Amino acid sequence: MAALDRVLFDLIEPLVEDKANLVVKEMPADNHREVILYVYAKDEDIARLIGRKGTMASALRQVMMVASHAEDKRVTIKFEKV
Repeated sequence: MAALDRVLFDLIEPLVEDKANLVVKEMPADNHREVILYVYAKDEDIARLIGRKGTMASALRQVMMVASHAEDKRVTIKFEKV
């Protein structure tokens, strides 16, 4: 199974303009069944990834929920500006 950070990176890479500044990092969580993924990108790309009224971010979270189901983990995605 692919790492969840790589899965998210592969999903969002085609959506951003500045691919050189795109970084996805997996951070440890207090709960061993939770994974926190931080997406670092330029301001314009973060806006594009969140989408109008958060629709794109919500869709990304749903897809990642399906991807993490096999590992029995809960995924939290946070967006940060570079």
